[in-house]
Amino acid sequence: MKDPIPPGVFDIIPVDSQDPWKSSYLWAHVERVIREIARDYGFQEIRTPLFERTELFQRSVGKTSDIVSKEMYTFEDKGGRSLSLRPEGTAPVMRAFIEHRLDQIAPVQKLFYIASMFRYERAQAGRYRQHHQFGAEVIGISSPEQDAELIDLLCVLYRRLGLQHLTLFINSIGDTASRQAFRQALKDYLAPHATALSPDSQTRLEVNPLRILDSKDRRDREIVAHAPSILDFLSEEVRGHFEDLKRWLDLLRIPYQVNPLLVRGLDYYNKTVFEVTAGALGAQNSLGGGGRYDGLLSMLGGPDLPCSGFGTGIERIIQTILNQNAPIPSPDHPTLFLIPLGERAKEVAFEMLHTLREKGIPSQMEFGNKKLGKTLHYANQIRATYTLVIGDHELDAQEIELKEMATGHKEKIPLSELVARLNPQKKPTNHV
Repeated sequence: MKDPIPPGVFDIIPVDSQDPWKSSYLWAHVERVIREIARDYGFQEIRTPLFERTELFQRSVGKTSDIVSKEMYTFEDKGGRSLSLRPEGTAPVMRAFIEHRLDQIAPVQKLFYIASMFRYERAQAGRYRQHHQFGAEVIGISSPEQDAELIDLLCVLYRRLGLQHLTLFINSIGDTASRQAFRQALKDYLAPHATALSPDSQTRLEVNPLRILDSKDRRDREIVAHAPSILDFLSEEVRGHFEDLKRWLDLLRIPYQVNPLLVRGLDYYNKTVFEVTAGALGAQNSLGGGGRYDGLLSMLGGPDLPCSGFGTGIERIIQTILNQNAPIPSPDHPTLFLIPLGERAKEVAFEMLHTLREKGIPSQMEFGNKKLGKTLHYANQIRATYTLVIGDHELDAQEIELKEMATGHKEKIPLSELVARLNPQKKPTNHV
């Protein structure tokens, strides 16, 4: 292969026997369930460009974040503008909300997206330079009930997909005043351990010490295990918000664990943060997460409206489905495969093929002149439910023989009854 696929990305093909999670029928299944649950919870779809002005991510995500400082795909276009491939979904949604003045359409906007994200990082299992995400954003509601609804949506999604043994972690990272007080206490605690921290965390100690709490480095995690808790620095209003969130989760019987070290990786979060993990994913075990980011919209030049949301990786969802042997649909396959013998039969079969599809019956037909044995073998490969060999004899008699491929059972029926046989009309339901 002269031009193989670049590292860190992958193809999604109809059925991948080596890496089943790259099979498109599984992606279609997950995306179908996502769209169903988004509808059930009142979310409408939004689609934003693959790239935005680099300044959008610098202002929202933070210039010192790993995403902006290390991971973005940034380039200069022919007009001299600095553009970046979308590394996360929230900032583009906020930009679109402001640009299209969606607050003038309705005071509350509940939006979702299924989109590709791009981050340059070391390619490894569970981490890709292009990954796909389902995200939900709510603009205009500040109450803890809204945080609970988002968590409920995420948990119900995983449950509908058959995922098990998941853990929900929640935390509050407070408002600006809470974080300023906590940041100083954390720096004071970490200062004596500075030389023992990882190189990245030594840099973060001065720039943004809260990020050290989210470090995956073993040395860092041992040090922060005994650090002060941000929960001890919350204002009365923020503490009340967090307690109410827990009350609403209890009401919905959603189990959770409070994790004071959970801060999420983006600068715009405040108050509620949450994350769902799955042990089946190994080291990269975060399945999805989010929180509240009041103030982000106004920081980007929009109205000062409260915002909250989450993102969950579709790759990781599918890998967890397969690792846990959750129920999955079979790949799509034709109900009927038509095999005409002769030009006359080919014309009739071709017209029949159109009629079957018009009636919603997935059908295919042999267009070449392969031997019957090879054609039947191909019909079996694509998992056709039935095959129908039609020639002059069948046309003259107006009678055909359906063969069920799985069992070999054959059934003769009048040609005129084929559509009804493959798509029987449902009996009307009696309503009381």
